[in-house]
Formats: sequence, structure tokens, C-alpha cells
Amino acid sequence: MSIKSRIVLAAACALAIAQAHAQPAKDYPDKPVRWVVPFTPGASNDVIARLIAAKLLDAWGQQFIIDNRPGAGGLVGADTVAKAAPDGYTLLLSNPGPNVNSPLLSKQSPYKVEDFAQVIFFGYAPLLILANPALPVRNPKELIEYMKANQGKINWGSSGTGSSLHIGLAVLQAATGIKVTHIPYKGSAPAMTDLIGGQIQFMHTTTVTAESQIKANRVRVVALASSKRSPLLPEVQTLAEAGVKDAEAIVWFGMAAPARTPRAIIDKLNAECNRILQMPDVKRRLDELGLEVQGGTPEQFAAFVKKEADRLQKLIKDGALTRE
Repeated sequence: MSIKSRIVLAAACALAIAQAHAQPAKDYPDKPVRWVVPFTPGASNDVIARLIAAKLLDAWGQQFIIDNRPGAGGLVGADTVAKAAPDGYTLLLSNPGPNVNSPLLSKQSPYKVEDFAQVIFFGYAPLLILANPALPVRNPKELIEYMKANQGKINWGSSGTGSSLHIGLAVLQAATGIKVTHIPYKGSAPAMTDLIGGQIQFMHTTTVTAESQIKANRVRVVALASSKRSPLLPEVQTLAEAGVKDAEAIVWFGMAAPARTPRAIIDKLNAECNRILQMPDVKRRLDELGLEVQGGTPEQFAAFVKKEADRLQKLIKDGALTRE
């Protein structure tokens, strides 16, 4: 074969490869997409995913089917995505629990933080601390006093071991030195049910999850795990106002795909989701849910996830959390 022929052949191969990589983004999606939410229906992850999924259907004419797969602080659902084909047709609703906490805290985790390609950062929200309304606790000062007086008697719920709600509790215990009993559930919704029923006394959660129960006075917001008050609940004091330092806790949300998903597909999802986040009705609903909307590039989201992982590793090193 002549040099000229080899050059032509090489060029043809390069073009074919480029077209093969470009084609998925051009036609994507040409069938329904499964979007795994690794928590129970009704929780903040589920509400946000369904809001975005409806807009993606409007934009592309293909369903983004929400697949709720709770368990082990999000590990069960996330493992499904980590092992899925990297073709853009199986996605993950990103959250601290499945994306960072579970793979770093569980010695038995079947996947790593690096097994996901970050697509877009939807936003974050500070965690609330809720109490059963029968308790004599109405603000952060009374919360700390009650915790001190009832050490060993308090059941504190979360959406699962390694979830952001569990991390919020661990940070609070580290900041106060007060020990309570952690009760992990398979999501925020069942934990909320037991909080209302009195089986647990407290839990961290988000405005998204607690909105209807707060309005119905079935639960009481006693503190905000943030450095500043929320415009949605301006009367609720922060832990910092009660003198509790370094107890800030947030929950964040985004979209991830299996590692090695074609960059063209990630970019297409990122661009469309950024557009959706700017829609007036979407922004209004996310504001109502207390979400600080972010958006941005996949690289920016990946950098944020790394920062979160570094923070968690420091908590483990300092003994505030243990790998199990």
C-alpha cells in the first residue's frame, strides 16, 4: 500500500471514529432514559428529579423514567448506575449519600466515587432539624439542652447510613460532644412517618421533604444547620446562633452518568439541564423548595464533588465518622 493510500485510509478511519462518537449525541435520546433516584418516592431527590424529567420529556419527546431504588443510604441505586452501560440511557440523581458518602464510608461499597461522570450540579439546600411536636423543644438552645439532659434516650432518624442526613447528625454530634442513637431508614419519607408517630424524636431533612408536614404542624422545625437563616423560614434560628459552631450541613443534588459515558452525551444533557434550570416556573418551584440553584459545567460539578469527598475524608480521619 502506498503512503498516499495509507494517509487516505487513516483519514477515513479517523472520520468514522469521530462520527461514531458524534452520532450518540445527535440522535440522543432515541428511546426512554432510566433515571435512578436512590431514595423513596416523595423525598427531595424524587421531587427534583420528576420536575427536571418532565421538562426533558417536553424538550426531546422521550420519557425520563424515574426509577426509585432505595437502600443503604443510596448505595443500592447508585450501584445499579455504576454498573450500567455508559450510553446515557441510565442516569443517577446525584446526592451526597450515593455519590460520596457511601463509597467512602462503606468498606463493602461495590463502587468508587470515580465510577461516575458528573453531568450537572442542580443546587443545594441547608438541612433543617425537625422535632416531634410533643417534645418541649422549639429552638436550637432548647434542642441542645434537651439533648444534654437525655443522652442515651434519643432516637435520631436519617434517610440511611452514609446519607447526607446521617452526615449532618455526625457533624452535630462532633460539634456538641452529645451522643444520640442513629436510626437509619430507607429514605426520608419513612423516617418522617416515624417522627410524626413518635418512634424517633428528631431528624435532619430538607424543606423539600418536610414542606407539607411543616405546614400541617405534624412536625416542628427547631433549628437550621446553616450559618444564616433561610428566607423560607426566617423565624427559625440557626445552630450558630445558639453557639454551636461547625455544625453546618447541606444536601446537594445533581445528575451523574456511568464513567466513560461519551462526552458528547454529557454535554448535551448538561446544556439542556442548564436551560431548564433557568425556566421561570422551574426556578420558582426550586425557590419554594429552598434550593440554591447552581447549574454550570460538568467540570465545575466534578470539582465540587471532589471537595465534598475531601471534607468527608477529613471527618473520618478526625474520628467523627467511621468506615464500616
